[in-house]
Amino acid sequence: MFVSDLRKEFYDVIVNQRVLLLVASDVDALCACKILQALFQCDHVQYTLVPVAGWQDLETAFLEHKEQFKYLVLINCGANLDLLETLQPDEDTVFYVCDTHRPIDVINVYNDTQVKLLIKQDDDLGVPAYDDLFRDEDDENSEDSGNESEGSEPSGKRRRFDESAMVIFELAWIMSKDSNDMLWWAIVGLTDQWVHDKITHMKYVTDVGTVQRHVSRHNHRNEDEENTLSIDCMRIAFDYDLRLALYQHWSLYESMCNSSYTYANLKLWSMQGLKRLQEFLADMGLPLKEVRQKFNSMDISLKENLREMIEESANKFGMKDIRVQTFSVHFGFKNKFLASDVVYSAASLLENIEKDDGNENFIEALDSLSRSNLNKLQQGLELAKQQLRAIHQTVASCICTNLIISQGPFLYCYLQEGTPDVKLYSKPICMKLLCKHLLKCFARSTRNKRCKVLPLVMAAPMDLEKGTVIVIGIPPETESSDKKNFFGKAFEKAAESTSSRTLHDHFDTSIIELKTEDRSKFLDALISLLS
Repeated sequence: MFVSDLRKEFYDVIVNQRVLLLVASDVDALCACKILQALFQCDHVQYTLVPVAGWQDLETAFLEHKEQFKYLVLINCGANLDLLETLQPDEDTVFYVCDTHRPIDVINVYNDTQVKLLIKQDDDLGVPAYDDLFRDEDDENSEDSGNESEGSEPSGKRRRFDESAMVIFELAWIMSKDSNDMLWWAIVGLTDQWVHDKITHMKYVTDVGTVQRHVSRHNHRNEDEENTLSIDCMRIAFDYDLRLALYQHWSLYESMCNSSYTYANLKLWSMQGLKRLQEFLADMGLPLKEVRQKFNSMDISLKENLREMIEESANKFGMKDIRVQTFSVHFGFKNKFLASDVVYSAASLLENIEKDDGNENFIEALDSLSRSNLNKLQQGLELAKQQLRAIHQTVASCICTNLIISQGPFLYCYLQEGTPDVKLYSKPICMKLLCKHLLKCFARSTRNKRCKVLPLVMAAPMDLEKGTVIVIGIPPETESSDKKNFFGKAFEKAAESTSSRTLHDHFDTSIIELKTEDRSKFLDALISLLS
């Protein structure tokens, strides 16, 4: 059932209980977790935190802890599968689910006692009417169901957020317990959803507008204290900045070569594209010596007008929207980060392949979000640069060696064992980023009009010992894309009809594991299913 009053129906219920907190491995979930931890600390709520990378982890954690906990909070996991069927809990166990994954399982929606969804009730969710699902229930119940949605109307009007961190921040705000740190985590959670293409640009811009009001509320008083900024002070600012990944912590040249936006628009996988990049830099009048050195060391007079210079030239090169609304944070005197910097850093720490321990990576990524751990954040930035470089080298080699084939209803690309950096792509966030970048670039490189509007299915080696591949499907690269992904169901049906050995363990159903030798029959089934 949808929770209409976050404070009364959720927080006030758990504040005097012991709570089990199950958190998925993505940056929005980490941020929601940080805000909730701060609230719990504030109110001395006893809780145990368990990171869960997929459904198997969730089941294991539940079985291990179900005797000690009756109240469970699930962040970015649990909404899109029938929880009671999957976990078989006792009747007095209650799940509070704050999850961005869609579609939501209807059984979770219509369970009034044990599943409470901290999710905005919205027409977009496409939840069937109660009567259509449970016709044999007596009239009383169906009336209840109608009342339920009426009851949540006033708060539905106010609550516009789909991002988990934003929902939990709103709870803090309703209770007047929100702080600047919590607001920053909410901003990073929102930015994560945008950077990783889980919400539309329109939705992002709308939410940014709402967040802006909180930013002015929390940060206006610092203007008088500008000259007396203390070392541990924190200031958030709204900004129009550039769609250039990590450029303030890199060289401008490296950032342009490794940002999805400039890479795709200038077609940097080709000699022609690299030539266009030189022309772009020349048009701005930026000497190569300056753009190739660390951003921090650039000539200060160039840096002062840099954004305007880049924007003016970008317009001539067909990059009219190189500027984007975002937020930055200042910690003390010298540390400045854009929200997207923190997203890239935390995501790369989560999927650090040098330490292949999911729980340790989770804790490191969570720690990197605290301002007392800036060295962790810096470490994540270095890892993120390596990942972005690898992704764009892979994109270039896939396009230049024609690895992307049209299979009829979709495009298909398979990364062979032995491909450089292939281990990176056994991780879901990194693999999905590669898919998005590759599809965007392919749509710009192909002359075939039909191929420009096809979805992409991609596979890469997952676990050599087990002989498995990771398979991901993403929707077509179109301006009006509503981010709805139909591949989860299609993967299930294709696996079923061919008895392919698959593991549907990810909370995002469009990501599965598949036995390598079942790849071709699975693919054939998928083609005929979607044709």
